[in-house]
Amino acid sequence: MFRYFMLFLVFIVSGCSSTNSPEENTLIDNSSSFYENREIYRIGVDDTLQINVWRNEELSVSVPVRPDGMVSVPLIGDVRAGGMTPMEVAEAIEKKLRNYIHEPQVTVILAELRSHEFVSRVRITGAVQSPASLPYQQGMTVLDAVLEAGGINEFAAPDRAKLFRKGKTGTQKYDVYLGDILNSGELETNYSLIPGDIITVPERMF
Repeated sequence: MFRYFMLFLVFIVSGCSSTNSPEENTLIDNSSSFYENREIYRIGVDDTLQINVWRNEELSVSVPVRPDGMVSVPLIGDVRAGGMTPMEVAEAIEKKLRNYIHEPQVTVILAELRSHEFVSRVRITGAVQSPASLPYQQGMTVLDAVLEAGGINEFAAPDRAKLFRKGKTGTQKYDVYLGDILNSGELETNYSLIPGDIITVPERMF
């Protein structure tokens, strides 16, 4: 009986030791997990779709989504794309093509994502040389964003900088010791960024 009790305690302890704090879990996040956790992409105006109809090259086209949310497809005319997923658009095209083709097979690929450009940006504001909205790039860190903004200005209070990140439970705020990063090479708070992050650098109090 004592042997089984000890095994039970080992199981509990090992389970507890694998649990991270919410802060750790959030900041381990990267660009791939960001996109996986978001809702399925909905097509918007100015996106470009590559529509492929199997064994019918003449019907396969690359088309932009018009302001009315429609795309023009050979043979069948206009099909709604705005607000839909690529799979839903493919199914709608297949349904219309059945009037002309036996068992059509359609794939829709997002060739250019223009309508959601600002979703995939990182922003840095406050006491920097050039506050900026930057296109996110894989591997981007807090330091990268600060350097892209021209560095801090003479009024900055770098060790009171903050990183704001939207999560499932709301916006989280993290301390960024920017002075330590810039002057001492201490990188503990040089967090990896994800699309949508906002960095603020306040001015020092006189």
